[in-house]
Formats: sequence, C-alpha cells, structure tokens
Amino acid sequence: MKQMPSGCKTWIRGAYAALVLFACVFMQLPARAQAVNSEAQLPALAQRWLDQTLATQAARMEQPVRLQATLGPLDSRLKLAPCARVETYLPPGSRLWGQGRIGLRCLEGATRWNVSMPVTVKATGSAWVLRRDVAPGRPLEADDLMLAEVDWAAEPSPVLAARDAWSGQVATRALGTGQTLRQNMVRAAQVFQAGAQVRVLVQGGGFQISSQAQALSPGVVGQLAKVRMDSGRVLTTTVLDARTVQVEM
Repeated sequence: MKQMPSGCKTWIRGAYAALVLFACVFMQLPARAQAVNSEAQLPALAQRWLDQTLATQAARMEQPVRLQATLGPLDSRLKLAPCARVETYLPPGSRLWGQGRIGLRCLEGATRWNVSMPVTVKATGSAWVLRRDVAPGRPLEADDLMLAEVDWAAEPSPVLAARDAWSGQVATRALGTGQTLRQNMVRAAQVFQAGAQVRVLVQGGGFQISSQAQALSPGVVGQLAKVRMDSGRVLTTTVLDARTVQVEM
C-alpha cells in the first residue's frame, strides 16, 4: 500500500472519520482484473473484490466497525462476450456505504462492455441508541441512551459514536425508543437569549482581558453571537457557555 496522501489525513470525529478514511484507502487500491468466459462469473469476481476492499478498509478504520457487502443480482437479460481482462471498480459519485452500485468493465476482449451491480454495505459497530422517547428541544441525558450494535450505514446521517458528540445537545425532533442517534437528530443547546448580560473574553498573543456586554442575538454553544460592549461597539463572538463569549484578536 502506498503512503496515504496528506489530504486524507484530515481528522474528523466519529463516523465522518470512518467515511473519509474509507474513501482515501479505496482510491489507492490497485485495479484487480481477470478473465471471464460469461456473465455468470461476474458475481463471484465482484464479491471477491468487495471482500478484499472492505477487509483493507476495516483494518485501517479508527472505529471498530465490521463491514459486510451483499451483492444484488446482475441483469438477467445480459449476454456478455468473453473477456480476457475484467476490472471491478467504483463508479464516480458512488461509495461503498449503504445502498450503492459497483461497475465491471471489459478491458481486453473482442467486444468491450461495461455493466453494474447493486450492492448493500453494512457497517456494524457500537453506537448510542435511544432507550426512551425524547421530546423535541429537550436536552439529552445519560439515562436517555445506551450503547448497542447497529448498522452505521443504514441511514445517510453519521452516527454519534462518542459520548461527547451528544452531551449537552438537544433533540431537533421527536426521538423514539430504539432509534440510533445520528448527527441530524441533535443540535447545540441555546444557553442565553438576546438581551442577556454576558462576559466577553478577549484573547490575543500573550494576553486575556474580560468585560461585560449585552447579547444582541441568542447564544448557542460553539456558534457565533453578536454582543454590544459598554462603549457601544458591536462584536461578533463565539459562545463558550451560558455566561461567557470569546473574541480572539
């Protein structure tokens, strides 16, 4: 395996890390090609390629996730000419995660052809699951969730595998018992309203000062909020907690 390009080393927490790493590894895999005499040999060829590709990816993922691919049927109407070299590949814009397709193309034969097959990739691993219903807008608590083995790839939104990924978050909609907690189900909590008095921390090279200000917009942890200083100056700050915002100089 070649050395991973620097662009693939970007870290992204939780399920994003697994998806990005998978894409980086997959793009470096060498093409595997072999001869086939008829379309009946294609499913076995495709399954071997999938098993090898997913085994390589699983060994490199940061999260302990078990990957399994199941091929759908090849179009029964196809009658393909024998081919000395058939390559299995991932079509542009596709990914081996959930529902997708893989391609098989003839590189050396009297008749060149290119076909595809449906594939379902399951990614089984530990993630947080709702042990009881949660109303929209309610903060998540430890008793609301439990760890369970789930299919990370069952839905497009990434799972929240780490506890700190949902701690302090609130439900964006009604959540039901048994649901796997995913990124689109939660958001950061609002910690103060417009008009609240907040402390402004101003940080720069080797110094930090604080002052009081009035919030001009609601405050959500980690997001931007505007405040008005006693001097009348309006600043765009980052919300740290229910009483503190920060400005970096």
